Amino acid sequence: MRNFVAAAVACLIATAPASAGPVTEADIANDAANTSSVLTNGMGRHLQRYSPLEILNKDNVKNLVPAWAFSLGGEKQRGQETQPLVHDGVMYITGSYSRMYAIDIKTGKEIWQYDARLPEGILPCCDVVNRGAAIYGDTIYFGTLDARIVALNAKTGDVVWRKKIADYKAGYSYTAAPLIVNGLVITGNSGGEFGVVGEVQARDAETGDLVWTRPVIEGHMGTLNGEESTMTGTLNATWPGDMWKTGGGATWLGGSYDADTDTLIFGTGNPAPWNSHLRGAGKPTDGNTGDNLYAASRLGIDPATGEIKWHFQTTPREGWDFDGVNEVVAYTDREGNKRYATADRNGYFYVLNREDGKFVSASPFVQNITWAEGIDENGRPIFIENNRPGDPTAAADGKKGETTFSVPGFLGGKNWMPMAHSPKTGLFYVPSNEWGMDIWNEPVTYKKGAAYLGSGFTIKPLFEDYIGSLKAVDPDTGDIKWEYKNNAPLWGGVMSTAGGLVFTGTPEGEFKAFDDETGEELWSFQTGSGIVGQPITWDMDGEQYVAVASGWGGAVPLWGGEVAKKVNYLNQGGLMWVFKLPKQMASAN
Repeated sequence: MRNFVAAAVACLIATAPASAGPVTEADIANDAANTSSVLTNGMGRHLQRYSPLEILNKDNVKNLVPAWAFSLGGEKQRGQETQPLVHDGVMYITGSYSRMYAIDIKTGKEIWQYDARLPEGILPCCDVVNRGAAIYGDTIYFGTLDARIVALNAKTGDVVWRKKIADYKAGYSYTAAPLIVNGLVITGNSGGEFGVVGEVQARDAETGDLVWTRPVIEGHMGTLNGEESTMTGTLNATWPGDMWKTGGGATWLGGSYDADTDTLIFGTGNPAPWNSHLRGAGKPTDGNTGDNLYAASRLGIDPATGEIKWHFQTTPREGWDFDGVNEVVAYTDREGNKRYATADRNGYFYVLNREDGKFVSASPFVQNITWAEGIDENGRPIFIENNRPGDPTAAADGKKGETTFSVPGFLGGKNWMPMAHSPKTGLFYVPSNEWGMDIWNEPVTYKKGAAYLGSGFTIKPLFEDYIGSLKAVDPDTGDIKWEYKNNAPLWGGVMSTAGGLVFTGTPEGEFKAFDDETGEELWSFQTGSGIVGQPITWDMDGEQYVAVASGWGGAVPLWGGEVAKKVNYLNQGGLMWVFKLPKQMASAN
């Protein structure tokens, strides 16, 4: 189960920093304010990815230097999308192919390593990535590509428990960081391209026993304490026939938690199959709206029972692979209103009310959107139906519907890579991409474990000189305050700090810091491989540290088309880079 020598581990553990105690719910709730640790994915369960640290700032960031680097090693150098956690002098990171590492944060030396030893026949859609872990008590939790959740002893790496989320042979997998709320480990699932059914599950953190489950597609039954609870939605209200049984909606990015309203917020993926004409889209009959709830939506969920409090569907009748899983960030706007913000794959930036998830506003954050004219006063898109991929049954041969050119492409105006929010500037820093696609629909039938698309596509850049675009978005107005353009697609996370800095990385390997008000590039470091990881920062012994994983991969290099020309020369890798601002350089200009 672990590929390390017991004697070596014992030696390393003996030299590891002393423990400061188990992680509590109070510790997790205070994560955003405690600068000496990072206990949650998102640097706080609201996912703002903002640090109040000011040791490192606009004037001295040029003095940021490497402290150490850790190799993820072996032949498993695929996309490294992890966000590190830091606790008691130990950094915990996940790696591709479902691996976990514990590293001494002062020296960069490995304490232990765990390898999930995946079975044959796993079906990951979009690379063998893992986006991070969760910590609670003396236990560290992460998901695996064979759709399991594993709990490990944080000091030794020994397995505490291991539970099955779903059947990997049916196309299920799991890549997101779990979420801890009130002693529950909360997970989603992946596999939207295989006709799976999206679900959120809550387990007892100590035992791994299921407390509740909530499928996110109407017609499926939830459970609470081992018994059926309530049905999701109303059977056949928005789905025709039995299509709901394999309806998609994978909850593959994980969720956030709003302590002010005691609400989990999870996004849901595309409905299955992609061919929207098979799902009655645009042809409501017998009172069926054809919206295909609750796919391509954001859901507010009661963390104690799994009951759905509210929903907001970003793309009803979705037909372009515009998953609605992008993170929902809780924040307070400049007038004191409590809001949620989410930058959707469909190209629109949404603001919602935190009490009930009701629509407040929406604005485009990418250019040349073709599938909708805009968003109406209720938050529903104003579709341009002629730009929906055509119905194959209307074609002469019945094999291929009319091709349309759609913007954004299926990888989205923004994909999984998390944005950041700065309460100081009031802005959101959104990693986005400017691309489109030729897309057409095809006939398809469901088969367990087989791709369930019913569509074909070719992704294309919109502009010759760039695809990636880091944008500073004002949520109050929808205005883009500044933009950094990058040749290759951006696929890594973003972090902001009270020192006036915005950090992110590029596929070309550059880890960069920008002025949060102007977008001026202030610092850059070449990491040797493309960055698709998520940066963090913390302080130790009076010095500020910044870390990010480097290792090119993820979904982008798996797809061909014209975009491949911009990324096919990039090298894979696998390093965790840690930087620091030395004390003597903190005041140097």
